[in-house]
Amino acid sequence: MSTFRRLFSKRPSLSDDHAVPRPDEPLAIVGDIHGRLDLLEALLARLDQQYPQARKVFVGDYVDRGPDSRAVVERLRQLQGAVCLIGNHEEMMLEFVDDPKEGGLRWLRNGGRATLASYEIDIGKDASAEEIQSASRALAQKLAQGTGDWLRALPRFWQSGTVFVTHAGPNPSEPIPGQPDSVFTWGHNRFLRQSRSDGYWVAHGHWIQERPVCANSRISVDTGAVFSGRLTAGVVQTSGKVDFVVS
Repeated sequence: MSTFRRLFSKRPSLSDDHAVPRPDEPLAIVGDIHGRLDLLEALLARLDQQYPQARKVFVGDYVDRGPDSRAVVERLRQLQGAVCLIGNHEEMMLEFVDDPKEGGLRWLRNGGRATLASYEIDIGKDASAEEIQSASRALAQKLAQGTGDWLRALPRFWQSGTVFVTHAGPNPSEPIPGQPDSVFTWGHNRFLRQSRSDGYWVAHGHWIQERPVCANSRISVDTGAVFSGRLTAGVVQTSGKVDFVVS
């Protein structure tokens, strides 16, 4: 077993903090999927069996790196009552559609080629500017059947009780609403180093953790599904209890 696999096989841990997250309803907060439809389906089945009353909330990064980005997005669009947020990889994907000359190479370097392949669009590693423009137009056509509008409408954060869910982490020293858009998809540089003092908890993905963690006003659920083969959901009860479910 590799070192990486051993790290990801550790049991989840909870903090001993007295303050606990208290949503208005049970939540199942799912980490970064990155094109792993197989893990998503397995996790959905476990959640439906074990926590059927929990509202499913997805933290973003549905696309890139894994083989089934298109199928993951379409599966999420079909889920009734679920909340889907935007991640930085969806942002980069839309930038590729809108302005491939400016943002195209960044997305391609960060897993975008796998997403294009899932839409049956082939582009080589040494693609020319013209080929990148052509791939951008082809993707825009593929997204024109409603997927593009759905992606653009995804919110940056969502709140239930004292729990805020977002992709990355906002400034822990400032109220969450009103912060710059970038902190919700790329993160603030103090987020992982400083706890909030206002009683709110932030559930998030973006930063891969060795194991899911609930501590210091954060609920971290990105366990690197595309690398580790483990997709995680943090199930937060109205009592403040947090369980982790891993596919």
